[in-house]
Amino acid sequence: MSPTQEHWLQVDNYLSNLRKSLPHMPVEEREEIVREISAHIRECAQEPGSSIDNVLKRLGSPESLASEYGHDRLMRRARRSFSPVLILRVTLALARRGAEGFALFLGTLVGYTMGGGLVLTAILKPFFPRNVGLWIGPGVFDFGFRVPLHSGPVHEVLGQWYIPVALGAGYLFIWLTTSGIRWYLRRSRQRGPLFTGRGLAQTV
Repeated sequence: MSPTQEHWLQVDNYLSNLRKSLPHMPVEEREEIVREISAHIRECAQEPGSSIDNVLKRLGSPESLASEYGHDRLMRRARRSFSPVLILRVTLALARRGAEGFALFLGTLVGYTMGGGLVLTAILKPFFPRNVGLWIGPGVFDFGFRVPLHSGPVHEVLGQWYIPVALGAGYLFIWLTTSGIRWYLRRSRQRGPLFTGRGLAQTV
């Protein structure tokens, strides 16, 4: 059955709502998405046995479709970025979508926490020289911030050298975490979507 004028008005309303649900991106990119979805709807509507209602139902609500495109855009940015903030945003979004995403977010959080903690202790070393360092003694090997519990044979071995060592180790943790997540996201793109949703951002 050929689409009626009422059906095309329904499509226009859908596209208008989709446009309103894609505010946080460049205008050119938003309009390209709207044109892409419009062409997809018109193409599918011409297939035998298809209808505008069925096509729109498969697409889902404009809000959910916009969310898929938002996730896809965030993933593409993260694959090219070295920003820990962006990497955390992406893994947090993926954590809401399943166990694999949660594990990815947890690993990212641990890596950045360790790296950031080491950098912080390097900054604190000049202010708390007796509490920050590499502490060695019988049964003791503490790297970082330590509150002495007793005056046993435990001593700090790095002195002010702790600062460059901790800074280097901290930045290494941050770099390894960021590079690992970027590699994982690129690999997931090659083997298919990490998390099953509608997947429309990749298929239409």
